[in-house]
Amino acid sequence: MENANSKMLAMAAENGGVLPTFAWPGGYPLFYLDDENNVLCPSCANENDDFSSPIVACDANYEDTGLHCDHCGNRIESAYTED
Repeated sequence: MENANSKMLAMAAENGGVLPTFAWPGGYPLFYLDDENNVLCPSCANENDDFSSPIVACDANYEDTGLHCDHCGNRIESAYTED
């Protein structure tokens, strides 16, 4: 778990102190998971201080058109299945 936290901190540090919205290289839309397996959009992940569960992972959303943030309910864009 500590390794995942270090990765998240490094990602934020490389991006001006915020977790990125898109993967680089490639520009794929990202989503985050907390340690309770809640899916978070990048906006909610960056407001993670308000939550009790730390962010432990992130991944690109390649094709899931039904992926929604468990905090705000917004749909998380997919890379290959958008119109």
